[in-house]
Amino acid sequence: MIRINGENLDVDGKSVAEYLNSAGYDQMRVAVELNGDIVPKVQYTDTVFKDGDSVEVVSFVGGG
Repeated sequence: MIRINGENLDVDGKSVAEYLNSAGYDQMRVAVELNGDIVPKVQYTDTVFKDGDSVEVVSFVGGG
């Protein structure tokens, strides 16, 4: 299980990009932290979740 934003999800083996697409996130408007480290956007496709990972996905919202 992978803990994403406080919720345990069965996404072991999926890449960051696959998860973001399946969850409806716009990859250009989020930041992803994996086990305490920010994942560069260019690595979203190559970074694969492993059992026990802890992930935070933060969406950027514009406004004023």
